[in-house]
Order: sequence, then C-alpha cells, then structure tokens
Amino acid sequence: MSLEFLEPDGATSELGFEPVPASVLLPQAREAGGRIELRDGWRVAAEYGSVERELEACRTAVGVGDVSCLGKLELQGPASEVAAVGAAAGAEEIEFGRAAGGPEVWWCPFSARRLLAVCEPGRAPTLREALADAATRRPVSVTDLTCALAGLALVGPRARDVLARLTAIDLRPPTTPEASFRAGSVARIPAMVLREHGDRYVLMFGSAYAQYMWAQVTDAAEPLGGMAAGADALARSREEVAAGA
Repeated sequence: MSLEFLEPDGATSELGFEPVPASVLLPQAREAGGRIELRDGWRVAAEYGSVERELEACRTAVGVGDVSCLGKLELQGPASEVAAVGAAAGAEEIEFGRAAGGPEVWWCPFSARRLLAVCEPGRAPTLREALADAATRRPVSVTDLTCALAGLALVGPRARDVLARLTAIDLRPPTTPEASFRAGSVARIPAMVLREHGDRYVLMFGSAYAQYMWAQVTDAAEPLGGMAAGADALARSREEVAAGA
C-alpha cells in the first residue's frame, strides 16, 4: 500500500486553487498574535510582534516556536538495511541515543531497526527521494511523517527547565549532551526530544496532541520569562549559536 498521500508537497493545483501546507498549530499562532507568512512552502508564524524581543527571550530565558513544518522521514527495516539506506542518503554512523548530522538533517535512531530523519522543510522532498531510491529492492520502508508529527522548538538557557516541568526524561548535560535524541513521555503523551546544539531542543509528538502540547509548554515557559518565538527569531538564534561555535 502506498503512503504517498502523507507527503505534504504532493498536493497539486486544481481549479485555480494553490494548496499551501500549514502547521496544525496555525490557529494557536494566530491567537497568540503571530504574523503569518509563507516560508519554505509552509504558512508559519514569522513573528509575534517583535523579533528583537523574541530573540532576547531566546538569549536570556526561553523562546517557544512552532517547527511542525520540519520534514520527518522514518525508515523501518532490518538493522543492516536501515543503516545502508541511511548511509546512502548521507547519514553518519548511527548510535542509539545520539543524533548524527545537523543542522539541515538530523538522523535520530529509535532503535537499530527504526531511524527518523529530521530536516529543514525545503530539504524534505529531495531527501525523501534519495531515501526511496536507496531503499529500492531493499526491505526498508520510507514513510513521510511530516504531517503526522508536530514539533516545538525550545531555545534558551531555561529551555531545559521548561522540559523538566513536563517530563522525567533525564536531560541533564552528562546524560543528554549536544546532538542527543531521547524518546519518552512528555506531559503524559509519547514524545521525542532532540537536543541540537547549545540550549536548543526540538520536541516532537503526534499532531493530534498539538494544541494540548502548545498549552502545556507555553504555560510552563511563561513563569520562567519565556514567550512565543516566530520563525525569524528562531532562525537568527540558530545563526548566533553557529557563529559562536
């Protein structure tokens, strides 16, 4: 059975209508005052009134941003075959609990038989095609979970404190250093935490829980000086981390 209907870029124009993917959290972004713009083919909240104020929150407290538009491609199959398909598409050596690659593509292993590739929205179609080509004649499935999984970025020195209020996953640096991937319960629902570089975490979970998770995370962040951060502030924050690395 084909799962191509899950691919967000698979929609085609019809009767003069041009379909544009939108995050499941777009209503929450609008309600929070987000200015919606088109980025990488997706409608996202570009900012929430002041990019500089949001960026300052990312520097000194925590910024919470919707990153559901990130590409999320899952490989499943025998361990050796999954490793071979991932390697053909650029994955480095995969180690359980660790995330390889970044920042354009992160390779996140659930297990030796199951690997999640998380990439920038513009990279998703090309990466999916590369994985599908590498999986040809191999017992490996490639499934686009971009729309099935929502995502929130937590950026700033209080990001880990926010997550500590919601999960028992041990995110202390000795256990979860940079480039780590953890799966477990967050706010009582199944979720995944990718720690990229510095104080930048990406929380992924089922899209059906998106509104609930947005409320839980923002409620936990506000007492710590946190606020919603749009795509512009998140991008500039990443650039600052890269420049200081």
